[in-house]
Amino acid sequence: MTTTRIRPLVAGNWKMNGLAAALAEATAVKAALSDSVAPADVMICPPATLLAQMAYATRGSAILLGGQDCHAASSGAHTGDIAAEMLKDAGATAVIVGHSERRADHGELDRIVRAKAAAAHRAGLTAIVCIGETKGERLAGLTLDVVARQLAASLPDAASDADTVVAYEPVWAIGTGLTPSPDDVAEVHEAIRGHLAGRYGDAGSRIRILYGGSVKPSNAKELLALPNVNGALVGGASLKADDFLAIIRASAP
Repeated sequence: MTTTRIRPLVAGNWKMNGLAAALAEATAVKAALSDSVAPADVMICPPATLLAQMAYATRGSAILLGGQDCHAASSGAHTGDIAAEMLKDAGATAVIVGHSERRADHGELDRIVRAKAAAAHRAGLTAIVCIGETKGERLAGLTLDVVARQLAASLPDAASDADTVVAYEPVWAIGTGLTPSPDDVAEVHEAIRGHLAGRYGDAGSRIRILYGGSVKPSNAKELLALPNVNGALVGGASLKADDFLAIIRASAP
């Protein structure tokens, strides 16, 4: 199953990287995009400590900002957590939920991811819901089963293309320099599209599906040209403006 062209989204996940000096990379992206129409929507998801500063530094540009996680509650006694409403107040329009590093490091289950996605929607943010298999699951031939289970349990029933993005990131490819073959990526994205269309109808046919996992300038063009790949969730390569811009340019049809 394929879809008509969906405007791509290239989102940079800075993870736990970046002090105030790193804002220069975001302003370099802003400057480079100022004189041209970007072929994709561009988003940066900095650490929460930089979000408000980055909103100020990129004001007047088309760069979107996102958080990297949120709590399911809108407020309360949750020391160290951040509500989706707080992210929006700081300048975010989206938030990543269910990243494999959150699932692994903090024991986040699908039901927790679903609650966080619902919280994002409640706050008026786009939820970027991450899914993906481990190396063991890939070797056992369970990739499509894992992806289907995570989609079914992690996405709210009311999700739509207006407020939800799915990011497929095979866990074994994140930060390793390894990527699945183009055929493997296309197979998984086709399965994701089928699930989304079957569950959400026309809206599911329009939900953006990003690929993530060692996306870099050297492989971005090939990955972004695959059917049902509607952009990329970029890790390390998004920390440097030149690399991130090369991936953005690679999204052009």
